Amino acid sequence: MDCACGHRHWGLHGAAGLLLVRRDPLSVVLQHRAIWSHHGGTWGIPGGARQPDESAEQAALREAHEEAGIDPAAVGIRGETVLQHPDWSYTTVLAEELVPVHPAVTDAESDEIRWVPVDEVDSLPLLPAFADAWPALRARIAEDA
Repeated sequence: MDCACGHRHWGLHGAAGLLLVRRDPLSVVLQHRAIWSHHGGTWGIPGGARQPDESAEQAALREAHEEAGIDPAAVGIRGETVLQHPDWSYTTVLAEELVPVHPAVTDAESDEIRWVPVDEVDSLPLLPAFADAWPALRARIAEDA
């Protein structure tokens, strides 16, 4: 969709992604985006467009299941942060692993999906919007510890 901010965004009804946290060792699930995709070759969280009838939480859980095989019953929702644009929003849903989660590539949008230690996230080529959001998200993870 074309936003008043001057950028095009994916998802007419906004978009959402799941930032899944493992406490021991402290790590997050990241997706290495397929080279042909938008910002291909970068790392971010599983996510995508919201459907008209779903909440951000529902969209994030659906996308994480579709893209990484993450069972929604295996995670506990801890909160969310919203990046609000004039005509669009992206919601990062923060969640914690309740039982062992073994993320895996389940579609062509990803080259790799894996647990990444929090201290190593900054060393990866991050999706630009995720790179901008990461410092605040990392602080939020630390607060919840």
